[in-house]
Amino acid sequence: MLVLAFDTSSPAVTVALGEVEVESVADREAEPRPEGVRVLATRTEVAENRHGEQLAPLIATVMTEAGVTVKDLEAIAVGLGPGPFTGLRVGIVTARAMADALGIPAYGESSLHLIGIGAVGVATNARRKQVYWAVRRGAQFEAGPDIGTPEQAAEQFAVADVRKVVGEGAALYPEAFAAFTARPDDRYPSAVKLIGRVAARVRAHEPGDDLTPMYLRRPDAQVPGKPKAVTPS
Repeated sequence: MLVLAFDTSSPAVTVALGEVEVESVADREAEPRPEGVRVLATRTEVAENRHGEQLAPLIATVMTEAGVTVKDLEAIAVGLGPGPFTGLRVGIVTARAMADALGIPAYGESSLHLIGIGAVGVATNARRKQVYWAVRRGAQFEAGPDIGTPEQAAEQFAVADVRKVVGEGAALYPEAFAAFTARPDDRYPSAVKLIGRVAARVRAHEPGDDLTPMYLRRPDAQVPGKPKAVTPS
């Protein structure tokens, strides 16, 4: 069962094509290849603000490398963030469009699940001197996802007694996370891990998701209030 997965929630655009085995002994997180999944091709490029320009070519590259076409796909998987609005929207809109056109399900997972393994604090770049953070133990969130300063995230990690911090936030704010072991190689989400996260649902032929993005930050634009009363002169 062929699954195309991608994530555009971070500065990196990551794409993977994998074959989910019909039967698997267990569904669990593993590196570099999740159990029950055969990775056929994967590509990751740091795109900064060029997610729209990078995603389609990377999808074409992995499809060509694997020797398959979009008609061979049986499911789509996409990272739902949290992340900046523009980049995140590129991946989710693409997943919706492809799933609709091909008549196949699309599954979504929080992008914070796609960084690192085991019991970790995850901190990604939310800009404006903030991070998106979560405490993850295995396949579940123990706290978060939420947004806050690096110091606020570090406090939550200390309370949860995690020792490792992964994600771009750990690299951007080393002083705030000095008390933890940082994993610089786990900076961005992995599309390979995304396939592993949805493998059991693909195998069970579950219906697709609504693909609701996780923005967390309130929009800057606000609905105008009532106009101020003007006192007649």
